[in-house]
Amino acid sequence: MNESYIKDVLSKVKNGTMDDSEAFELLKELPYKDMGFANVDHHRMIRTGFPEVIYCEGKTCEQIRDIFVELVSRQEETKCGLMGTRATEKDYECVVKALPQAIYHKAARIIEVPYAKAEAKTLGSVAVVSAGTADIPVAEEAAVTAQVLGNQVSRIYDVGVAGIHRLFDKLDQIRQSDVVIVVAGMEGALASVVGGLVDAPVIAVPTSVGYGANFGGLSALLSMLNSCANGVSIVNIDNGFGAAYTASVINSKR
Repeated sequence: MNESYIKDVLSKVKNGTMDDSEAFELLKELPYKDMGFANVDHHRMIRTGFPEVIYCEGKTCEQIRDIFVELVSRQEETKCGLMGTRATEKDYECVVKALPQAIYHKAARIIEVPYAKAEAKTLGSVAVVSAGTADIPVAEEAAVTAQVLGNQVSRIYDVGVAGIHRLFDKLDQIRQSDVVIVVAGMEGALASVVGGLVDAPVIAVPTSVGYGANFGGLSALLSMLNSCANGVSIVNIDNGFGAAYTASVINSKR
């Protein structure tokens, strides 16, 4: 960020040679904090509606801690909770020493730093539906992400097509949600079934759960991509975060 550049833009707005919309377009790309190993994007929320999220896998716990500390330094501006995905307990232990308010969601592998002064607000409702119990870690990544981003979340787990009566028993609850996230491994059939039963957007998450011919989630991914049910979109294998982020964007536009 260049101070004189920003002052020049503001001066032009003040004297009427630039309108506020044009100034916003110029400034919305700034600023970021160059930490040497990371460029922390403090204006992410202005551009996208949500603050930057830390992908923890592949980073050292010290890097994760330092990025969290930097993001928290501007939390009064974003007024939102912060999160890091694919985090280990070791990562959390490092972060919580610097930020005692941090929370670790073990099943989801998410570190959350809530915003204590946040007003109770809800973007919308999200139902997270898992085919089996083995899919719950990915489903929890979706559920916790959706909660941190401001959605009301319903968890409906272990209702796969091998016992489809379990799904029908929960159908009224699922239909009340603004967006439905369906998490399924094996052959991934649950997404098509749900897509044919609800009038809400369905975001399907293939998981790597399954035997050899599942190919680490590839068979579920291809089944979901070939779904004949309308209104079903698909994210990458095991990407519960991506599904919940997309659901939050949908709900933020309501």
